[in-house]
Amino acid sequence: MTSDTSAQAGSQAAGTASDTGGALAEGTTPAPRRGKQPTPIPAAYAAAYDDYEQELTRAGGPLDPDTVRAYLSRVRQFLAWLPDADVGGDPLTGPAARDGAARDYRAFLLTVAKRKASTVNAHLTAIDDFFRRLGLGPAAAKRQELPQAAPRALSERGLTRWLRAAERASARDRALAFTELYAGTRGGETVALDLGDVRTSARKGHLIIRYGKNGKYREVPLHPKLRTALDDWRAERASWPAADTNPALFLNARGGRLSTRGAYDILKAIAEDANLEVGIDGEFTPHTLRHSAGTIMVRSGEDIVVVAELLGHSVETARRYSLPTEHDKQRAIRRIPVDE
Repeated sequence: MTSDTSAQAGSQAAGTASDTGGALAEGTTPAPRRGKQPTPIPAAYAAAYDDYEQELTRAGGPLDPDTVRAYLSRVRQFLAWLPDADVGGDPLTGPAARDGAARDYRAFLLTVAKRKASTVNAHLTAIDDFFRRLGLGPAAAKRQELPQAAPRALSERGLTRWLRAAERASARDRALAFTELYAGTRGGETVALDLGDVRTSARKGHLIIRYGKNGKYREVPLHPKLRTALDDWRAERASWPAADTNPALFLNARGGRLSTRGAYDILKAIAEDANLEVGIDGEFTPHTLRHSAGTIMVRSGEDIVVVAELLGHSVETARRYSLPTEHDKQRAIRRIPVDE
């Protein structure tokens, strides 16, 4: 999509496109991936799907564009499968038929479509979102049990490319990127930061997350790289619109608070500049930065309790960073000797 120019121009481009309230304009559907035609929707379900699509793509919605695209695709596939299913009623209006349809579709994905258990669970999550928005609530369909795995983090090489791309970005975009990596903030926590939440003294500083997940308050020491990036951005920020009246740390081009989707677009542009595959099924999502921070700290020998405190996790959740990755498993298998 973009290279150095989009990362460098993030303070303007992201401000004019995504900061208007989201990466998707109201009523706009995310473009399907190249080479793939959308699955046809049976006429009986077209109106329900259209309503769902409009709700999912409305301006200011909480889902990022990749999640919206994935949900729409998965719901399309489910609705296309429904006419051939015998679920004893209309699953779009009756709870019993809804549950039966979800369970039968789960069996279809596993046994006929031969999908992985994680993929099946992802489809069920999208279908549950669809049913919720219909007012039915989620289906009573158990998820497939998955082997525990470490949260997805950037590889060493991927992280290096990411850091280099972030260095090429504008002052605001670099500060945003480094905040999510070096402070491990969630996207919503990042854009909620105010200028007063950055506290610095002559030798140290910290970032205040006033209302994280489940209302948790925490303070995160500033990594030297993050402190420098924040200093650079705050110096430039003084010349931006509404700099004196808006307390938000991260502004959009019009002087408003940067939106979650605006931040997503900035991080996506940096990732694409770094040649990282972006999206739910790719190497990079904005949450990958937070997972990378946790993984690096835990695997460097830091106490899990400390990592949990820094990231606003429970200790049990933080333990996941010590679980093996797919790379760890492959490396272990390759250690078995051969006689050649």
